[in-house]
Amino acid sequence: MLKKKHNTFFFIIALLFCTSVWTQTTTVCASCDITTIHEALQQASDGDTILVKKGIYKEANLKVNNSITLIGEDFPIIDGEEKGEVITIGADNVTLDGFKIINVGVSYTTDYAAVRVVNSEGFIIQNLELEKLFFGIYLQKSKNGKVLNNKVKGEAVTEFNSGNAIHLWYCKDVEVRGNDVRKVRDGIYLEFSDNISIIDNFSKNNIRYGLHFMFSNKNTVINNVFETNGAGIALMFSKFMEVENNIITKNWGTASYGLLLKEVNDANLINNHFIENTVGITVEGSNRLVYSNNDFISNGYAIRVKGACYENQIIDNNFLYNSFDISYNGRINDNKFNNNFWSNYTGYDLDKDGIGDVPYRPVKLFSYIVNKTPETIILLRSLFIDLIDFSEKVSPVFTPDDLMDENPRMKRIEHDRN
Repeated sequence: MLKKKHNTFFFIIALLFCTSVWTQTTTVCASCDITTIHEALQQASDGDTILVKKGIYKEANLKVNNSITLIGEDFPIIDGEEKGEVITIGADNVTLDGFKIINVGVSYTTDYAAVRVVNSEGFIIQNLELEKLFFGIYLQKSKNGKVLNNKVKGEAVTEFNSGNAIHLWYCKDVEVRGNDVRKVRDGIYLEFSDNISIIDNFSKNNIRYGLHFMFSNKNTVINNVFETNGAGIALMFSKFMEVENNIITKNWGTASYGLLLKEVNDANLINNHFIENTVGITVEGSNRLVYSNNDFISNGYAIRVKGACYENQIIDNNFLYNSFDISYNGRINDNKFNNNFWSNYTGYDLDKDGIGDVPYRPVKLFSYIVNKTPETIILLRSLFIDLIDFSEKVSPVFTPDDLMDENPRMKRIEHDRN
């Protein structure tokens, strides 16, 4: 028995030794034996490393079909010369690190990308700079991977001739962290993708959405910034979401909003900042949502509820200096407003417990009028509007008489975001 154990031990050592002997590092440069990335990929085997020196490599349609590490030194440039896709990864356990990739092909029939990952597992795409592109990083039917610390900068003018910076389609268990995405169609796009972590990203100046979900479940969106996009975040036809500690700001326009919730169920929206958006949150057909510890500051509308929403809780939020705190179409149903701070609240607190003694009705008659006749918004600051809002508050006729915060806070809530 002892001899058998010794034989097994020596076999494992020999196997490890052979593996280390047969894996190799190939260097690519203008004066090296191998001068193109394509040639290095053709010769690579599983476990190899390809080190690409600083320089300009005019290559397109590079295929990674082995489990390798492809790493750039001092950000070598891969120029696709607009010939189509630049790098396609079709193997497991591939690491792509440290390149600048430019001049991706543009097509109205094919979604060309700077980097495409297809049916891959265990991939790492990191420290890339992508410019002059159509799609940036396109993940397709892949899982258990990471997209880290990449910079993607497009030149999008319209939705029709631009793609997305980071695009996930039928993916699972992917971490998208620390990326800076700008001036594309959608900064980050997910479709039929579950268990995705969107963390510490910066998404700015994108034509359509900073972040866009479609039919994607059990995802987290944490510590991101979505600024000056066509709209900040669109969550659509999805469930079991965690949206926490994000800054969503300056998404202005006639059809803009910080966050769209369209048929979203069982989500937590916690500790987010909605600052200077046309609409902070637009919600329709969404149920069992918890809005808690958020700040709504200087938005046109803080929350705009379009209807068919049930069992939602709006608690412990700050509503500060919004033109309209709540716009509400339809029945209150069983949605709850409680323990929020409202900067427009003018009630009193005789027992000094920090809670207003008079409930607050956040829906103004004028918001109801604007929903029916948008042109009346020009009267927003007139004395007449103050009078009709006051009369509606005293005796509700048009606004939901049961939509109120029974326990409005007297002081702004200091949220702990550590």
